[in-house]
Amino acid sequence: MDTQGDGIFAEEVVIQILARLPVKSLFRSKTVCKLWYMLSLDNYFIQLFNELSRKNPMILVEISDSLHSTSSLICVDNLRGVSEFSLDFLNDRVKVRASCNGLLCCSSIPDKGVFYVCNPATRKFRLLPKSRERPVTRFYPDGEATLVGLACDSTFQKFNVVLAGCHRTFGHRPDGSFICLVFDSELNKWRKFISFQDDHFTHMNKNQVIFVNNALHWLTVSSTYILVLDLSCDVWRKKPLPYDLIYGMGNRIYLLDFDGCLSIIQISEAWMNIWVLKDYWMDEWCIVDKVSLRCIRGMVPGIFPISQTSEYVFLATHKQVLVYHRKSQVWKEMYTVKHSSTLPLWFSAHAYRSTLLSCI
Repeated sequence: MDTQGDGIFAEEVVIQILARLPVKSLFRSKTVCKLWYMLSLDNYFIQLFNELSRKNPMILVEISDSLHSTSSLICVDNLRGVSEFSLDFLNDRVKVRASCNGLLCCSSIPDKGVFYVCNPATRKFRLLPKSRERPVTRFYPDGEATLVGLACDSTFQKFNVVLAGCHRTFGHRPDGSFICLVFDSELNKWRKFISFQDDHFTHMNKNQVIFVNNALHWLTVSSTYILVLDLSCDVWRKKPLPYDLIYGMGNRIYLLDFDGCLSIIQISEAWMNIWVLKDYWMDEWCIVDKVSLRCIRGMVPGIFPISQTSEYVFLATHKQVLVYHRKSQVWKEMYTVKHSSTLPLWFSAHAYRSTLLSCI
């Protein structure tokens, strides 16, 4: 983009300032002049905005009100606090199933098998076509895919949606086959492949799916390895955990993203250890932080890490959202449920960040 201008500031300075605005404020500024109006369509600006958004992690949390049998979404932002979050532009009752680089994959609650990919920041969405074989309604045992993943490539502006699980043919018992459906946004169609998997997953394992190196990653319930789906060749494989990692005996482990790398967070009674996979292909793990949990000792049994960067770690309990500032080593309470809630906050919390990525 041409960065020479006749105004008070060079265009590059203005662009750097605008790239740090919230999306809503950015869109309001489009009426100022022609240059600002075209920014949201400029590839250089989009890439800059998306890169800067990595430094401002957020989490989405579903708040359920047991008294009125209703639920709503909030966005917890370390810089701007807590705000209401709406997906009403979908014109459907939906459940957030996966999040990646600012895009959300949502499933329709009243219409099983209907999926959307949307960008809440731009309020754009895409209704995914149904598979001809209608397998999304035949997953075993509860009719829903065991694993739902969203892989969004911000460089090439494309995405994949993955639905995987044990499958049963209509009128027959499950035969042990593990069906994987992959939606390609460029081709606008699904592809399918079959394998045999005997892995099990907790609710948090399913929620914490990480997209790194063109592959989706899930931690299994046994916590002995990471299950990897390589989207470049549609192959399942296993990635080992850190050799020195201790699981069991009061230790819990979770899989998160760490500035574009795979990360394992290990929580014990007194400590939170953070591991990062520095060399993906050589399986080289290193521990990057050891955090004392003494200040929140009473919360430790029910606390779950949701999102992190090199500066912050977001965690959720039954009724609270906390953020840990790694440089200052300070804990901060970001949100507390004021009423009785039917589900804990960590049950439906997802890592999120605001981007200008297209899902159309």
